[in-house]
Amino acid sequence: MTNPATRDESSSRPERILFVTGRLAETALRNVVREIESSAGFEADVSVLGISVAALMHTKWVSRKLEITEQYDRVVLPGWCQGDLEPLADQFGCQFERGPKDLYDLPQYFGRGARPPVALTNYDIEILAEINHAPRLMATELLQLADRYRESGADVIDIGCIPNESWNGVANAVQRLCANGHRVSIDSFDQREVEAAVDAGAECVLSCNATNRDWAANLPAELVVIPDDPRHPETMQATIDCLNAAGAKFRLDPILEPIGFGFAASLGRYIECRKRWPNIPMMMGIGNLTELTEVDSAGVNMLLAGFCQELNIGSVLTTEVIPWCQSAVREFDLARRQTWHSVKTQSLPKHISSDLVLLRDSKPTIRGEDTLQAMASQLTDPNFRIFAERGEIHIMNRDGYWRGTDPYAVFDQLAADVGITDPSHAFYLGYEFAKAITALTLGKQYTQDESLRWGFLTVPEISAVQRRKHDRDTK
Repeated sequence: MTNPATRDESSSRPERILFVTGRLAETALRNVVREIESSAGFEADVSVLGISVAALMHTKWVSRKLEITEQYDRVVLPGWCQGDLEPLADQFGCQFERGPKDLYDLPQYFGRGARPPVALTNYDIEILAEINHAPRLMATELLQLADRYRESGADVIDIGCIPNESWNGVANAVQRLCANGHRVSIDSFDQREVEAAVDAGAECVLSCNATNRDWAANLPAELVVIPDDPRHPETMQATIDCLNAAGAKFRLDPILEPIGFGFAASLGRYIECRKRWPNIPMMMGIGNLTELTEVDSAGVNMLLAGFCQELNIGSVLTTEVIPWCQSAVREFDLARRQTWHSVKTQSLPKHISSDLVLLRDSKPTIRGEDTLQAMASQLTDPNFRIFAERGEIHIMNRDGYWRGTDPYAVFDQLAADVGITDPSHAFYLGYEFAKAITALTLGKQYTQDESLRWGFLTVPEISAVQRRKHDRDTK
């Protein structure tokens, strides 16, 4: 299929495109097409078929209703149109394609107003995901949590031990994780615990300073060096010298402090350490900020990923204990990909992915007063169309147009005017109103019969129309 953002530059004429729609979307489609056809380099016509809602079209129905009397390079059908496109291409002798499901996305579809898609496959920051209080977990729980972290993007599973308690089962736990394909690190200062974990396959030890460097230097594992006093990162130098003398592999972690306990100064220490030891790998324990700050963690992870990317901090330690951090590993995985792209291409981390836009939306569609009034005046069937914009819920059908800020009041007026007696219909309207008011509250895009977008947390929704069709087809 032809790339919708391109056309044959060798052609002596602009590309000609026919847009197909239903009656309700005609005015809005003509306005959008008029705005983009010149800059996108095509000439456009609009064919309005005898159906109110374009989303209910099927290609077999289109083949009976569509008439094409002129030559077009391609025909763009509504994105919701079901069925096989190839018979249409054979019947009319030109290319058929589905456009976006929302006609207001046509500018992006034709490469106007948005960057080309970016494949966010590259990154160079390693994620260590800590399983806190691992000795308290059953073997199956430990493995399930490790598997979940790995699916979320973790590269290494960090076994968090309990201070002043020596865990006799640490070797078995590490062996099980390694046998299931996990890379493992051990978070402990207990010599017996650490040595057992390393013997069982742990590849990294958190952490190392003056208290344990004499015996840790001889371990066949990478060590994470921390300061003897976090306020004085220069205290890592003696440990660095000790490990270099032993030929040990290590990375540095100057320690990120929580907000209110030296957060800003600790960021400065990472910069200081990078200047002082420019060629030594570094790590940051970002859980000290995400876990200890009562705020949704996605934005925090993005900022810390940007800091680490610019400073060449090659690994982070994180976890998902507190409720507001339940997706922290996946958040950082997405953030490290975006920040890698931003730093490497010297471009803003903007308009390349909406995966981390969870509460808001990147660009909600506003149809406007005139468009909604025009739609309401053309309705000839009893099906309700629902919109949420400019602070109000809007609902319309052939019997009227109702709107308001209070979903209960809108529903009561609707019920009084047209009657809502079918329980399933009332449930449907209540469900859609709940989504609509949520969208209005958060400034999100509401599209009837579709799930609200929650970035990478979005769960696809089967629309009421699709459910009814499925029920009919399976009877």
